Amino acid sequence: MGKETKTNAMRILEKNKITYRLIHYECNEFTDGIHSIELSGCPVEKSYKTLVMQGKSKQYYVFVIPVAAEVDLKAAARAVSEKSVEMIPLKELTAITGYVRGGCSPIGMKKQFRTVIDESAANLDFIYISGGRIGDTIELTPADLSKVTRADFAPVRATVSS
Repeated sequence: MGKETKTNAMRILEKNKITYRLIHYECNEFTDGIHSIELSGCPVEKSYKTLVMQGKSKQYYVFVIPVAAEVDLKAAARAVSEKSVEMIPLKELTAITGYVRGGCSPIGMKKQFRTVIDESAANLDFIYISGGRIGDTIELTPADLSKVTRADFAPVRATVSS
């Protein structure tokens, strides 16, 4: 078998001398983040998904939130000083980011978009994010993710009310 092809996310981490661990898992097709995390064997509570949104200003933003959570649209808009934000249509994801659904990493998109990581990640020793391809997960510290994406930490996940 040939050498493993690196994704943009992996190349950028290496270029920036950021330590990461690649976890590869077999996945024929993406269903959802929880299913992917279960296949990878990574802990759900430390696993984060990447959401790409567009603000009222037409600017794009990247939000990194716990895989089992939903984004709080008002909090997300506040975090990037927008009146409102909404998810981009799925059919536009690859054209905007260069990544496919289920393999969208906050690192290495076609352009560097303003990125916000949910504050829940700030005090974790490490988190798991997409490696830039379905079947690849990257483990790294939240500080390193913030550094390489120039991200801020803010409360952007929806809180569950009971």
